[in-house]
Amino acid sequence: MHLAQDFNELFSIASLISLLTLSVLEIVLGIDNIIFISIIAGKLPKENQKKARTIGLMLALVMRVILLFSISWIIGLKDPLFHIMEFGVTGRDLILFGGGVFLLYKTTHEIHNKIEGYDENVNVKGVSFNGIILQIVLIDIVFSFDSILTAVGLVSNLLIMILAVVIAMLIMILFSDKVSDFINENPTIKMLALSFLLMIGAILLLEAFHQHIDKTFIYVAIAFSLLVEMLNIRMKRKSEKRKRDTNNDKRDVI
Repeated sequence: MHLAQDFNELFSIASLISLLTLSVLEIVLGIDNIIFISIIAGKLPKENQKKARTIGLMLALVMRVILLFSISWIIGLKDPLFHIMEFGVTGRDLILFGGGVFLLYKTTHEIHNKIEGYDENVNVKGVSFNGIILQIVLIDIVFSFDSILTAVGLVSNLLIMILAVVIAMLIMILFSDKVSDFINENPTIKMLALSFLLMIGAILLLEAFHQHIDKTFIYVAIAFSLLVEMLNIRMKRKSEKRKRDTNNDKRDVI
């Protein structure tokens, strides 16, 4: 790839359409990343959560840009490193397998704590800021790998890939506070988000064994579940408001 040629092609109509399309896809693919970051950063004291989220997303941005400049290496990860009987194990398989196991472990642990009713703020002082960042970096590597493979499959212009990643990350950083607050303020939404991450972890394991799953179906299912949960939240708030209004009316009559 030649950067000068890529720059000359950058402002064509086709390139701009590719940039818009890839930016949207990068945002969609980054949803699982921002959910994980929001949940894991929620274990920190309130004053450190925004800093951890921002650092996490910035690290993801740096990671993806570095990987974009190493496209030939990434493509090489699809070549078998060794064989187990007739199954060729690639570098990509090892990364996906490790990421899937890590995500399943962390998510299952979080779900267990919520089901057991542990107060998430009890041990907040014992949580290491650097430890949280390290976990974010580890999962960033897996999600970045998936994101870069998608970008390489769609466009060949390196500058378009980099710009799409930067645009997507800036948008996610801009809205990360609202997403995080919404997840943490609504326990049912948080459980739904954890279930989503659990599903993503299982998909990573399946893909490590060369069982491709179309994530479109996953995102549609999650979007539908989120819509239903939003209706439940609205219904609950309306019901509580009516109860308060009824009680106020009764006190006024008395």
